[in-house]
Amino acid sequence: MIAAEIEARLRAALAPIELRVRDDSAQHAGHAGAREGGHFHVSIVSERFTGLQRLARHRLVYHLLSDLMQRGIHALALDARAPSEH
Repeated sequence: MIAAEIEARLRAALAPIELRVRDDSAQHAGHAGAREGGHFHVSIVSERFTGLQRLARHRLVYHLLSDLMQRGIHALALDARAPSEH
């Protein structure tokens, strides 16, 4: 459910050329923070990242998912690229 919400928000806000959201939570079962939320990996290619440094790209994604970071995402691995880097 959280993975679908992540995907919907990123599609709506960033119109990605490519987007993959992977739920890695099962690999972290038993980890102390696993009870607080899931572990996800997002790979996204969007024109919106053109001209932005890596940190600015991550901040943009984290901003879009900020409330989920409080209630469903414990860890987020992010690969955010511009189309020219894909």
